[in-house]
Amino acid sequence: MAYDSSKLTASIKETEEWLSRELSGVRTGRATPTLLDSVRPEIYGSRTPIAQIASVGVEDARTIRIAPWDKTVIKAIEKAIIDADLGVGTAVDDQGLRVTFPELTTERRTLLTKLTGEKLEAARVTLRGHRTEALKAIEATEKEGGMGKDEADRLKKEVQKHIDTGNETLEALAKKKEVEISQ
Repeated sequence: MAYDSSKLTASIKETEEWLSRELSGVRTGRATPTLLDSVRPEIYGSRTPIAQIASVGVEDARTIRIAPWDKTVIKAIEKAIIDADLGVGTAVDDQGLRVTFPELTTERRTLLTKLTGEKLEAARVTLRGHRTEALKAIEATEKEGGMGKDEADRLKKEVQKHIDTGNETLEALAKKKEVEISQ
């Protein structure tokens, strides 16, 4: 019985997607609508993502424009953004609201870079856990007599290659975010 690496590959992909989502929530000086993905105002008795109740667009480098389809929910959206404590300013008008991103200070950039590093490390720890699970599965199959020592060693090297590739992808994501923060 050969070891199936598809579960490991799926786990690595899932970890990469998690890190990508987490880093998209780290605010830089540039306006990005993905920052508002985690904001869910209470509309008609349920928490709803902003993208489902309004059009969200980038007005300029530091401003996002939110135009709700139902103008009565503008105050609820504003309250949710303020409660989310994203470090942004809001301005309401008759058509919707603007979310403005203040210029980042050197101190804030340092803090955001540190946060990016922490998220990267959490993703690496997850990858190491996936590697450990895969290696245990290979060793268990080898002990049961399902494969020989040479086959087990080959599979262990293959698992390590998958993990190394995953780590490189995670590094690239973090490096991209750090460049974004420094601009």
